[in-house]
Amino acid sequence: MTDKDREGGSPYPALLAASKAASVALEKGINAVHIRVRAPGGIRSKSPGAGAQPAIRALARTGLMIGRIEDVTPIGHGFMKSKGGRRGRRI
Repeated sequence: MTDKDREGGSPYPALLAASKAASVALEKGINAVHIRVRAPGGIRSKSPGAGAQPAIRALARTGLMIGRIEDVTPIGHGFMKSKGGRRGRRI
């Protein structure tokens, strides 16, 4: 919803995008959805961004019935070796 990269995961653009998607879905006759929430995962953050909860709330407020909210964050098993050697990455 925004062309500013710094506003990528913020709540307001996520709310706008979700409400627009819900209105398009309702026009096409879709009235119930299952939601899959995804965070970066792996060796990065395991929690979704700040815009996830407002987006879900916006979907519920527009009249869509929410069936299931599922977390599909990828889980790292054995991760890649990080940069640097035994003493770490020196800057």
